[in-house]
Amino acid sequence: MTEESFSSTHPPLPPTTEEDRYSWLRLLRSRRVGVTTFYRLLSEHGTAQNALAALPEVARAAGVDGYEICPAGVIDGELRAARAVKAQLLCLGSPDYPPELATIEDAPPLLWAIGDISLLHQPAIGMVGARNASSLGTRMARALARDLGEEGFVVASGLARGIDAAAHLAALPTGTIAVMAGGVDAIYPPENAALAHDIAAKGLRISEQPMGQTPMSRHFPPRNRIISGLSRAVVVIEAAMKSGSLITARDALDQGRDVLAVPGHPFDARAAGCNMLIRDGATLVRNAEDVLNALSPRRAPIQADLLDDIPPPPPERRSLRETAALHSQILDRLGPAPLAEDQLIRDLALGPNIVAPALVDLEIDGKIERHSGGLLARAR
Repeated sequence: MTEESFSSTHPPLPPTTEEDRYSWLRLLRSRRVGVTTFYRLLSEHGTAQNALAALPEVARAAGVDGYEICPAGVIDGELRAARAVKAQLLCLGSPDYPPELATIEDAPPLLWAIGDISLLHQPAIGMVGARNASSLGTRMARALARDLGEEGFVVASGLARGIDAAAHLAALPTGTIAVMAGGVDAIYPPENAALAHDIAAKGLRISEQPMGQTPMSRHFPPRNRIISGLSRAVVVIEAAMKSGSLITARDALDQGRDVLAVPGHPFDARAAGCNMLIRDGATLVRNAEDVLNALSPRRAPIQADLLDDIPPPPPERRSLRETAALHSQILDRLGPAPLAEDQLIRDLALGPNIVAPALVDLEIDGKIERHSGGLLARAR
């Protein structure tokens, strides 16, 4: 990843005051402002306050009339809900933010956390798998989570039924992180309420979603990138061919994490995804020792002060006709199948500082959608 692309996706400075954090939250909660758009706006305008002031004009230039930023009352309500459950707000670049997660390109600018945030600074292993797990699968998850915990690793998973729940439960004594698809205070599925309570008391629950947000299907793929981003490696235990666990594995590969899988019987559909991963090069796992032997050398975590030395690219001034032509070129090259942003920039033969603002305009206008892993697609 080049410095130029890095500067377009991460802010130059973390927020240092309550007003800054409030503005970050308000900007990120504004309509059609996703993670990448948030970073681009912050990079171009310097502060979240300036970005909020400019956002209606940015939207108008993108063809969206009557755009309004997130009302202050919505943020006030979210902060009240956070205080009620003793949730902490973690901002990218701050000392409390997980250093491994900060290295991914689409790192969440903000995380809500309930529990022991010191776990975010311990080495983690992601464990994911089938919701309708077999008894052998849950036994394997419990054994791996217990043994890896005893070796000093935190176990990160998604608090889903089956493999996730088994891994969290076994890792409670040594440390576990539940990454929520909805709000950090919105427990899903309901049958894991007692487990979620225990994780808040002995481990950690985190989410990038607003407080109280009921999880929807579109929230789970972004959640998966956080599980892999927190982790040095991801272990998949029982996954069908089209399961969300394979999305997590793909995110892990995109993020430079190790991917490992537990093999299963060829006739068991729950093992098809794991067997495919192993066929394609994932490390076969029989026990915790296999995981430990497979781990690549630990990368140096990102240093927050390094962000200070990367200046934002200067905005490129273009005429309305040139901007409209560029928007048309981008939309012509995008379809419903996601395309990597880097590939799009290469296809257009233009600099990132020219293409990125146009992508922000199109995202705010609702004409393109961003997917995890730096992928883009035309809105359906």
